[in-house]
Amino acid sequence: MTPAGGAPHDLVTMGRVSVDVYPHQVGVPLEDVETFGKYLGGSPTNVAVAAARYGRRTAVVTRTGADPFGRFVHKALQGYGVDDRFVTEVPGLPTPLAFCEIFPPDDFPLYFYRYPKAPDMEIRAGELDLDAIAAARIFWATVTGLSQEPSREATVAALAAHPGTTVLDLDYRPMFWESPEEARARVQEALRHATVAVGNLDECEVAVGEREPRAAARALLDLGVSVAVVKQGPRGVLAASADGAVEVPPTPVEVVNGLGAGDAFGGALCHGLLSGWDLERIVRFANAAGAIVASRLACADAMPTADEVEGLLAARRAPGPGKEVTA
Repeated sequence: MTPAGGAPHDLVTMGRVSVDVYPHQVGVPLEDVETFGKYLGGSPTNVAVAAARYGRRTAVVTRTGADPFGRFVHKALQGYGVDDRFVTEVPGLPTPLAFCEIFPPDDFPLYFYRYPKAPDMEIRAGELDLDAIAAARIFWATVTGLSQEPSREATVAALAAHPGTTVLDLDYRPMFWESPEEARARVQEALRHATVAVGNLDECEVAVGEREPRAAARALLDLGVSVAVVKQGPRGVLAASADGAVEVPPTPVEVVNGLGAGDAFGGALCHGLLSGWDLERIVRFANAAGAIVASRLACADAMPTADEVEGLLAARRAPGPGKEVTA
């Protein structure tokens, strides 16, 4: 199945979805917050939104509850131009919520409400449109999708069905796993079907047992991916392939909310891969996209356009004074 217009999707993502509830009061504990905003959330969902901002045909494979928040997910995806045909309901399970606290520049606690089980963990291999997934130019999956069945089997099946560029977001969330060792075994199984791996230092350590960036990248490449991207926080990003490695410094911004910056990076990474750019250009663009979202409150709502990213990159190249706070 292909989108309206007959062309395959540029990007299909699969996995977590939520309704993010973010406080309007910055620097205030959650128990004292008085007003909140409601936003579309979930890492792979945000990645699809981010890529759609660049004019890419995107879709997300996930599941919601049969409830008002599930209807909000469909409405939000349609508003962002993301194909929602693969978003289905699970009767009896509520659409997940995620609350956060905002303590800039680097403390953003998250509280997931995914009980008794998140509907996106009920994605089933037999219900996937593997033809649409295989036809997409890029398929994106996350490690969270490997944490429970039947989502685990479905995630591996979708990765295995895709003949081209497949991205595994290492996206390790401790609360979804019994142990890091269990996660490592599942991640390494899935990496056999991935061509690109993306993760921060903590996630790389879980995936391959290496925290030093170049060692982590080598270990990921040794497991069969073609490109390994290691996000180092204030030290920037390292990206490696068989042709060598590039290291890009962070893009300085005044941080408002660091949540969602990684998803903006992911959507921009896919845009760069689809554009055929060299690795350094891809990572610089993705870094800047993530920085823009870190300077804003929301996640999906905050995803930048290509002009905004290029504008930030141009401003960074121009000389001039100014205080810099690194995302």
